[in-house]
Amino acid sequence: MNTPFDDPPPPPRRPGIFGRMRANFLTGLVVIAPVGLTIWLLWTLIGWVDSVVLPLIPYRLSPERYIGIDLRGIGVIVFLVFTIIVGWIAKGLIGRSLIRFAESLVQRMPVVRSIYSGVKQIAETVFAQSERSFETACLIEYPRKGIWAIGFISTTAKGEVARKTTASGELMSVFVPTTPNPTSGFLLFFPQEDVQVLDMSVEDAAKLVISAGLVYPNGDGKVVVEDKASA
Repeated sequence: MNTPFDDPPPPPRRPGIFGRMRANFLTGLVVIAPVGLTIWLLWTLIGWVDSVVLPLIPYRLSPERYIGIDLRGIGVIVFLVFTIIVGWIAKGLIGRSLIRFAESLVQRMPVVRSIYSGVKQIAETVFAQSERSFETACLIEYPRKGIWAIGFISTTAKGEVARKTTASGELMSVFVPTTPNPTSGFLLFFPQEDVQVLDMSVEDAAKLVISAGLVYPNGDGKVVVEDKASA
C-alpha cells in the first residue's frame, strides 16, 4: 500500500537507439534467414545436379555448345526429362521385362544385391505415389504416463508384431520425432485407445516439433508464434 510520502515509481525506460537497432536487426534476420537459406539450398542442389549430369552428356550434344554460356539448371532439366522417359518406358511391357532381367542379374551378386534391395525399398517408400506416410498427427504419453509427445501415425501393426503382443485391441505404429531434427526419432507401438488423434495437419505438427514449441497452429490453419518479449 502506497502512502502520500512514498515516491512515485520511476517511468519505464525507453530503449535507446542501439536497443532499437538491435531489435530491428533481429527482426530483419528472422525475415531474411529463411528466404536466404532456402535460395542457397536450392542453388547448391541445382549446381550439384548439374555437376553430375552435364559431364555425362557428349560435348556435341552439350547445351553449352549451342547457348554459349554455362547456364545453371540445364542439368536439372536434362535429368527430369531423362527420368520421365525412363519411367514411361518402365511402365511398358518391354520395360518391365528389362527391369526383371536386370534385377535377376543383380540378385546373383552377393554384396550388390544387399545394397540394391535396401536402396530400392527406401526409394519405393519415399517416392511411391500409391501410399502416403504419416497422414495423421497424434499425442501419446511418452516416455511415461503424464508426459505427452507429438507423434505421427504410420499404420496399424501387422504380422508378428501384432500377434506377439498382449494388447487386446489394435496396435498403432507411431513415429515419435526428435527436436529440432524430425527426421530422427523412435518407432513405437501403442494401443489404439492410448493414441489421441490431433486435428492439426502433419505439416503443422512438424513445425511445432522443429520450432521446439514456439510455433503453434490455431483453429483456422494459421500458426501462432510465441512472443517471448511480451511474456
